[in-house]
Amino acid sequence: MPNSLFSRFIRPVLSLLGVMFLCLAVQKHALAAGQVVVYNWSEYIPQSVLDNFTKETGIKVIYSTFESNEAMYAKVKMMRGKSYDVIVPSGYFVDMMRRANLLQKVDKTKLTNLKNIDPSVLSQDFDRDNSYSIPYMWGAVGLAYNTKYIPKGSLTKWAQLQDPKYKGRIIMTDDLRDALGLAMRAEGRSSNSTKTEDIKAGYDFLAKLKPSIRVFDVTAIKQALITEEVWLGPIWNGDYLVAKEEKPELDYVFPEEGVIVWVDSFVIPVGAKNVSNAHTFINYMLRPDVAVECVKEYKYSTPNLEAIKLLPADMKNNPILVPGKKEMKNAEFTAGVGDALKTYERYWEQLKTLK
Repeated sequence: MPNSLFSRFIRPVLSLLGVMFLCLAVQKHALAAGQVVVYNWSEYIPQSVLDNFTKETGIKVIYSTFESNEAMYAKVKMMRGKSYDVIVPSGYFVDMMRRANLLQKVDKTKLTNLKNIDPSVLSQDFDRDNSYSIPYMWGAVGLAYNTKYIPKGSLTKWAQLQDPKYKGRIIMTDDLRDALGLAMRAEGRSSNSTKTEDIKAGYDFLAKLKPSIRVFDVTAIKQALITEEVWLGPIWNGDYLVAKEEKPELDYVFPEEGVIVWVDSFVIPVGAKNVSNAHTFINYMLRPDVAVECVKEYKYSTPNLEAIKLLPADMKNNPILVPGKKEMKNAEFTAGVGDALKTYERYWEQLKTLK
């Protein structure tokens, strides 16, 4: 009778209670997990990496992209730092966003994987103690060219872009700091100068070059080189490596005057609603096994020293992906230029309207 009673009445009740507690636990986990809203450059984090983050943490990733720092900044400023939890601006925009009170400080005590980041990439001018930004990827603006039309090894300097034989065959980056920066380097000036005469020197270089420029662009540089619409132009090292897989004739050089180096970093906007999840996401992205998947997919340089150890030998020993002292000679990290940005913008607009 006791066993029969247990089977008929008590066991079903206990089973029902078990199901109820399980449902409550799942619901509690879902509420605790929530979501993280990420705003990033296009083609920059593999979908598999995002999916695995959700699988491991239960946190859903709401992901959207932008094509330029300027577009990102305008949108975030208009929304006063709300609607996003993690954003990935380039270095000098970190400084601009901080000055505009659009960022909150990062709690580095929650980032146990920060120890993997190369100290030489930390503490840049745009965020000296990394209070507001954590490096994700970095790279250089070098010069790519098609060896079908330009002899291999013949290009070594930015200044050579002004050779008349390249008229109509050059694609120029549509990023004003990169374009004016490389022009200023060609003229022996700092790409971060705040002096009007230096910025004008960069403008004069590009103004003289403009008849040779077929198009200004950022996102279509790879394709223009692959289809031979152009022969040469400045390009991010990661984009070059992707393009070369499809177009083996392409070659790449770190110009002698010095390359422009950028760092894209994770930041948390001041209006973020899921701050804890933002830290969880950033710490996940700093894991070596995660960082290496991003490098394999998009071919940009990683500041994650432990991730570099995990790269295949052909990638680890590629100086375009992992530049050494030789490649980085005379290189400059892009820094904020404060109020001088208005001067850059003024000359950039003049250049664009120049006939």
